Amino acid sequence: MARHVEIHVPLRPGASGEPPAWIDRIEEFLYELDEQGVIEVFDDGEEWGEVYIFFIAGAAEGRLIDVATRVATLDGVPAGVFARVTDDRAADFGMGRRVELRR
Repeated sequence: MARHVEIHVPLRPGASGEPPAWIDRIEEFLYELDEQGVIEVFDDGEEWGEVYIFFIAGAAEGRLIDVATRVATLDGVPAGVFARVTDDRAADFGMGRRVELRR
């Protein structure tokens, strides 16, 4: 069983219908940490209902939650970001323990 964290960001598309700029900002931030060996990007981000989910793994739970908290505080990221601590056996997204992230 491999533990990972889902970072759930409220998805509020812009008036133009274009994906919000914060998606690219978060992806760049996470991939930089992946390249540095801090965490692993577990899977590509994905739109799911009213949130956009980013998947991280490869570190202790505390470090993964710290990274998720840093994501929540990036410029332009909307309020309401939370994390789900789950594993690779989960039947679907959004399962596992919910962790509120402080801004």
